[in-house]
Amino acid sequence: MFNFILNNKTMITDIIQIMNLSCKGCVNTITKNISRMDGVQSVDIDLETDIVTVVHEVTISREKITEQLQALGYPEVNHPNSFITKLKSKKSCMIGRIS
Repeated sequence: MFNFILNNKTMITDIIQIMNLSCKGCVNTITKNISRMDGVQSVDIDLETDIVTVVHEVTISREKITEQLQALGYPEVNHPNSFITKLKSKKSCMIGRIS
């Protein structure tokens, strides 16, 4: 986690390694959904390392971001990754490919 000031707001950069990331469809879905969260400044995803980098205001917690990732089917590494979660990631992937 890195902190810095932007437009008089304290910003945090969280680096989160996730599971079930497979393609640009997944990237599109994650980027779109996490970017919509209040207080999120930017989202960057590295397909090769499965790393999501989120720059956000201190008003939003890392836990809120990881909860949203989990809901989309992309849990943080070392967290439960059930069959249902994997199915959610496939659905999110397909939606990302269409949009």
